[in-house]
Amino acid sequence: MNEKFSSHYDVVGSFLRPSKLKHAKEDLANGKIDQANYDEILKKEIKRVVEKQAKLGLKDATDGEFGRSWWHLDFLWGFKGVKRYDYRQSYKFHGEKTRTDNVELGGRIEYNPDHPFFEQFKYLKSIVPKGVVAKQTIPSPTLFFRDDRSKNYKLFYANWEEFLKGLAQAYSETIKHFYDLGCRYLQLDDTTWAFLISKLNETTGEERDKYLALAKDSVFVINKMLEKVPADMTITTHICRGNFKSTYLFSGSYDVIAPYLSLLNYDELFLEYDNERSGNFDALKRIWNDRKDVKIILGLVTSKFPDLEDPAKLKARVAEAAKLVPLENLGISTQCGFASTEEGNELTEDEQWAKVKLVVETGKEIW
Repeated sequence: MNEKFSSHYDVVGSFLRPSKLKHAKEDLANGKIDQANYDEILKKEIKRVVEKQAKLGLKDATDGEFGRSWWHLDFLWGFKGVKRYDYRQSYKFHGEKTRTDNVELGGRIEYNPDHPFFEQFKYLKSIVPKGVVAKQTIPSPTLFFRDDRSKNYKLFYANWEEFLKGLAQAYSETIKHFYDLGCRYLQLDDTTWAFLISKLNETTGEERDKYLALAKDSVFVINKMLEKVPADMTITTHICRGNFKSTYLFSGSYDVIAPYLSLLNYDELFLEYDNERSGNFDALKRIWNDRKDVKIILGLVTSKFPDLEDPAKLKARVAEAAKLVPLENLGISTQCGFASTEEGNELTEDEQWAKVKLVVETGKEIW
């Protein structure tokens, strides 16, 4: 049996959309080019970003998430039983307003064998250089728990538990399809845990109990989804605090959700530790939970701003974390993607690649 993929240095996955791709999207919208022309440009830009990742020394490569507009919504829209609608309000990032697209239930959520992300992965798998693993990123099923996405579940399910089981099943079948296409490294991005940090820290009594129940439901649906994952497939999660034009959604340390993260059956957890908003490392030991086959990937290099971190300070922080979790069970990465939405963070492509180079070089020196 093949071993699971693992690396001590990695990135979260999204990259700044190149100007050629942005212009092509505008031209497509304005009728200057057709879909076939756009798809050709998209594939060329994906190939370029894959080759760049490999050249910088990453052991895996994503398609930069170039085929989607949002880090989460495009994927969620691909399920059967899901509808797109105008939420009419911005997601609450600090200092920036977003577009107002959203998701709602239009039926029972089901696996879609024609989900557009499958074709995207097939192309990625066909172009990754030899020795580089194709990494697919998708949002966590817990994203259905927020922003009114499942508020009408009673129209389609007998109860909440039936909805949770159906959601887990749709994801489980989707993961199996990715596996059958050759995917051996899948990352699920999840902002719900950071949302819960904020809510659990600011509520009391019955209101807080509601969020504790949501934390338990998150553990249930994630682990249910992971029950039948093949033994040679690596499944990781990125616990995200929100990322839009270099702003954020949530703050707070991981302490309050550590008991729940410690129960998640992922192979690796990417955690954000690039600033004081993230808190200290105290929760690491609880999250790792003495699981010898689990890695904690420390997001020490910010993807939000261009200034490069001092390698010596990065090494010192890893050494500090290694007092709580064995060094072999740690890794280093950027704290988030560079473009969780097509708008992208406030830095240039060259600055982005300098960040990736720093992650790889620091990781190689430590491990």
